[in-house]
Amino acid sequence: MKKRFARWLLHLAGWQIDGAPPALDRYVLIAAPHTSNWDFPLMMAFAAAFDMKISWMAKHNLFFPPVGWIMRAMGGLPIVRHENRNVVDSMVELFSGATHQVLVVPTEGTRERTEYWKSGFYHIARKAGVPIVPSYLDFGRKRGGFGPPLEVSGDVRSDMQYFRDFYAGMQGKFPERFGPIRLKEE
Repeated sequence: MKKRFARWLLHLAGWQIDGAPPALDRYVLIAAPHTSNWDFPLMMAFAAAFDMKISWMAKHNLFFPPVGWIMRAMGGLPIVRHENRNVVDSMVELFSGATHQVLVVPTEGTRERTEYWKSGFYHIARKAGVPIVPSYLDFGRKRGGFGPPLEVSGDVRSDMQYFRDFYAGMQGKFPERFGPIRLKEE
C-alpha cells in the first residue's frame, strides 16, 4: 500500500521512476545532487516507491523533539559535524553483522555548492567491504533512480571518475549549487 501510494504521489508530482534498486543486501547509497530541501521528501518517496528500508545521515540539529523521534523511526542517523566523533567508524559498525543495510550518504554534506565531496561515503564502503551505489534525483528530467554498483578499488581517482561519468548532465533543483565531483584525496 505504501509503495503504491508513493508511486502515485511521485507520478502526480511529475516524477518518473527509472529501473529498480540493485539486488544487494548491503551497500552505501550516494544521494546526489543534493541542492534543495526537496531532496529529502523526494528521497523518502522514492525509497517507499522502491519498497526500500534505508538509513540516512543528517546533521544532528534536525533531530529535535518531537520531530527527531519521527526522523529516527524513518531511518535517520544524527551526525554531529562540528565534533570529531569518527563518523566513518560508527557507520562501518552499522554494517558489521547486519544482513541488510542500505546507508544513504549525501556526498556533498550540504545543499550549498562545495568544491569537494565529503569522502566519508568512500571510506565507509571501503572499510565495511560493501559497494557504493549512485542514486539520483535529476530535476532537469524529473527522474530518479540508481546506477550500477561500484566495488571500491582503492584507486580514488579512478573510482571517482566513475561517479563523474555517471552524474554528467544531471541537475539538482538548483544546478548552480552542484559543485565538482571530486575528493580532496585526489
